[in-house]
Amino acid sequence: MEFTASQIAAIANGVVDGNGDVKISTFAKIEEGKPGAISFLSNPKYTEFIYTTGSSAVLVSKDFTPEKPVAATLIRVDDPYATVANLLTMVEQMMNPPKRGVENPSFIHSDAKVADEVYIGAFAYIGKGAVVESGAQIYPQAYVGDGVHVGENSIIYAGAKVYHGCKIGKNCIIHSGAVIGADGFGFAPVDGCYRKIPQTGIVIIEDNVEIGANTTVDRAMMGATKVGQGVKLDNLIQIAHNCEVGANTVMAAQAGVAGSTKVGTNCMIGGQVGLAGHIHIGNGVEIAAQSGLHRNVPDGERLIGTPALSFSEFAAQTMNIRRIPRINDRLSSIEKEIKKNKTN
Repeated sequence: MEFTASQIAAIANGVVDGNGDVKISTFAKIEEGKPGAISFLSNPKYTEFIYTTGSSAVLVSKDFTPEKPVAATLIRVDDPYATVANLLTMVEQMMNPPKRGVENPSFIHSDAKVADEVYIGAFAYIGKGAVVESGAQIYPQAYVGDGVHVGENSIIYAGAKVYHGCKIGKNCIIHSGAVIGADGFGFAPVDGCYRKIPQTGIVIIEDNVEIGANTTVDRAMMGATKVGQGVKLDNLIQIAHNCEVGANTVMAAQAGVAGSTKVGTNCMIGGQVGLAGHIHIGNGVEIAAQSGLHRNVPDGERLIGTPALSFSEFAAQTMNIRRIPRINDRLSSIEKEIKKNKTN
């Protein structure tokens, strides 16, 4: 598949700066560019590579001003990162159109409602009363339990499991190994041991959500665990029972959210962040990787550390910690001086 720089600029609503007839047939990172490839520059840390890249074209912001000559054709756009994402999506859809049809052997319960324009892979299981809407793709060995609802154009990849009664919205992606609707961690101490508390709720995944490989979202004890519209969960994340994750929040790998915690909209949560149970995280909150949080957080805060502090508090604390060796040296010097004076 081949396009000219001018054709790409027209698709991306951009402006060509250089040879618009240069041919583009692949993508490459700017530092690994080669003839026929298109790269992008959005992070200033990579600016140096635009002067040495072998790529034939580079997507840059409209206000980019080179400090020396650039051999590649520049395609100036509003947002290079968003543009390359859109181009990759377009190419992927052209090269890998959605699968359709029902493969055998697979199991579809007679009471399930499966639209015509779907894909059901070999050894997939569709339970009693399940609904699979038009355009959905259920890959081999995926499990869709009794009463599950899978919305239009959603994808459940191989080996993912959606337990009974859970709801998956439109245009969602559930990656391999993910488990939606396993029992929440609910046990009552009785007579020196722990008795299981039935988890009678469900999980609701709203539209345009992506859930990474081996991520788990537990069903509620009562009611629903909810993952809001546009949420993106990385691999190996745990969302416990009765949690709520607000719309357009993103969460990196190995983060964990304990039971009944509510996370607001448009939050950014780094890898290995731990959120205690029964707390409320406001909208637009940013939490740095490996932070631990045990308290409510108002809208818009930026936190780091364990226990998590604001960035300014953390910086001040870190500076004080770095001063400790010098303080110890001064104390030792003072102690020696006191002992010397006592001896005299």
